[in-house]
Amino acid sequence: MDRQTLGKRGEDLAAEYLEGLGWRVVERRWRCAAGEVDLVAVEPGERPVTVFCEVKTRSGLGFGEPLEAITRAKMARLRILAAQWMRERHPRTMSRVDGIGILLRPGWDPLITHVRGIS
Repeated sequence: MDRQTLGKRGEDLAAEYLEGLGWRVVERRWRCAAGEVDLVAVEPGERPVTVFCEVKTRSGLGFGEPLEAITRAKMARLRILAAQWMRERHPRTMSRVDGIGILLRPGWDPLITHVRGIS
C-alpha cells in the first residue's frame, strides 16, 4: 500500500472510531494557507469541545510508533491551524488537539491509539 492510500485508510478508520464514540466529524482534510488538519470533530457533552485530530498511520514499527511522528514543529502548526479554523467558524467553543495513531499490519486488526490534548 502506498503512503497516500495508507494515510487515507488511517483517516477513514480514525473517523469511524470517533463516530463510534458518539462524536461528530465536521471536517476532513481542512486546508488553509498554513497547512492541513486531518479531522475536525465535535466531542459531545454539556459543553461540546471542538477537537482537531492529527492522524498518523503506519504499516509497521520500523520507524517507531505512529504518534512519535508528531513533532514539536507539527504541534506548533496544529495550534495555528486550530486557531484559524476557530476564528473562521466557532470562536466561542472550547477546543483542543488530539493525536490518533493507527497501526495497520497485514493480517492484524488495526490498532488505534487516541491521545487527548497532545498540545
